[in-house]
Amino acid sequence: MTSSYSSPLPDQIDELWEKRSELTPSHVEARETITGAIDLIDQGKARVAFVDPATDEVVVDERAKRSILLGFKVLDMKESQVGDFRHHDRMPLKTRFDGVRVVAGAIARWGSFLAPGVVLMPSFTNIGAYVGSGTMVDTWATVGSCAQVGQNVHLSGGVGVGGVLEPPQASPVVIEDDAFLGSRSMVVEGARVRTGAKLGAGTILTSSTRVFDAETGEELKRGEAPAWSVCVTANRTKSFPGGDFGMPVLLVLKRLREGEEHDKLALNDLLREHGVNA
Repeated sequence: MTSSYSSPLPDQIDELWEKRSELTPSHVEARETITGAIDLIDQGKARVAFVDPATDEVVVDERAKRSILLGFKVLDMKESQVGDFRHHDRMPLKTRFDGVRVVAGAIARWGSFLAPGVVLMPSFTNIGAYVGSGTMVDTWATVGSCAQVGQNVHLSGGVGVGGVLEPPQASPVVIEDDAFLGSRSMVVEGARVRTGAKLGAGTILTSSTRVFDAETGEELKRGEAPAWSVCVTANRTKSFPGGDFGMPVLLVLKRLREGEEHDKLALNDLLREHGVNA
């Protein structure tokens, strides 16, 4: 956590973290504190990370991550059942879905927050994740542990948004408002998709991915899809002792006007022009 940020979760979480090796499900008082903290994350009253509007930096609430990790120490393994499907886990499934459309086959774990207006097709949302209003989590998409997804985002079929729980100070994947991730895209390792960015199908973005502007050749900040841009995975030749090889990079094909509503058909046409689909 930054020095200017104060977590809404209780100080006791830090104290329990220091003696985590001693904790078991028999520690009733500790369990109540920890489950209470995770419940606040489940309600959206606390979150693992957010973008500070003043600094544009991702702020991580280590206490939120610690609460989740401590939950695995103090909760018993329990069997649950949904129809013919049986589960055996320490963390129960989510039960709060106010204003959320949940299609049969969708799974969300307790400790994830889904804002009103979210649509879950058959998909998986892991603990600690935050999904903003109006976002579509399409079929077989995965929102990993602690991933932060903004408002009016479209995660297309098979998209993988990576998760991170340890170490607690590690920054999770952040997908900002109005972003679009094409089918089978993967965004992992704390990478960031900025506001309004559109990723073509199969785009891979990690925290170490190099990013280039197709118009200028300029190298941009690693691990980030720029705001209001259309991006795809490309290859850039790099020389090694064994020869020259194409290494994956993120290529910014086009810049959009800030706030531009990019019609999906137009987006498809643009990507197909370069041999990519949405």
